[in-house]
Amino acid sequence: MRIDLHVHTTASDGTLTPSEAVFHARELGLSAIAVTDHDSCGGVAEALRAGAECGVEVVPGIEISVEWHGEGIHLLGYYVNPDSAAMRTLLQQVIDERTRRNEQIAASMRADGLPVHIAALNARYPGAVVGRPHFAQALVDLGKAQSVSDAFARYLSPGGKYYRKREYIPLSAAFNAVRGAGGKAVIAHPFQYRLPEHALIALTRTLTDAGAVGMECIYTGYSAQQTEYLRALAAGFGLCITGGSDFHGAGKPENRMGEPPVSYELLQILKEV
Repeated sequence: MRIDLHVHTTASDGTLTPSEAVFHARELGLSAIAVTDHDSCGGVAEALRAGAECGVEVVPGIEISVEWHGEGIHLLGYYVNPDSAAMRTLLQQVIDERTRRNEQIAASMRADGLPVHIAALNARYPGAVVGRPHFAQALVDLGKAQSVSDAFARYLSPGGKYYRKREYIPLSAAFNAVRGAGGKAVIAHPFQYRLPEHALIALTRTLTDAGAVGMECIYTGYSAQQTEYLRALAAGFGLCITGGSDFHGAGKPENRMGEPPVSYELLQILKEV
């Protein structure tokens, strides 16, 4: 019984709708997936309905961007109640900050004569949390970049002309929201932050002390040696182990749902912590 505990949909920056993602999981023979859109629970209800229809267990989740020593770190929340007051408050803060940043990015593009407007992006991606990936696609459509990754590299990454620094959710606020929503917090893809070992250990200690119950040790592109290192690190802090692909659909074709393999047993353990 294979699972994938890190799946994005059109509710953030994935290219499959929540229903399509669930049906894709069924086609792949997965028994469960977690819908973990960036700073959004907008796809959870649809995914749960699709899961009930086709026999795929759906874990309601979210991926929250938080700040640690001035850097962006991702926190996965599992079994969160999207309708809780705690989660609604957090997501409104995210929406307000993202709106401010998006307006700055769009204005900088229009200053260069590019017809990029927030209203048009919202209409093109209904229900999605519009962000840099959508601006990147706009640059591709306008012939300013060859691909989304090219647009990020040339325009939308730190140092790029249209990059605008975001204000991350404070660590304590994110943990309070996940707990308040009845959820469980897990440290996402630790090696993606490119931290030296001492800093990775410090990050793990900070997040564990704040209330993290798990660590994503199995992840797209991680070698067997990296996975074993993270398993040992998680064990040392009393964290359970999770894993997922970070599936986005066509936006990240190298991240394939259900790969690397993750056992259902890990989900059972997560449920019990």
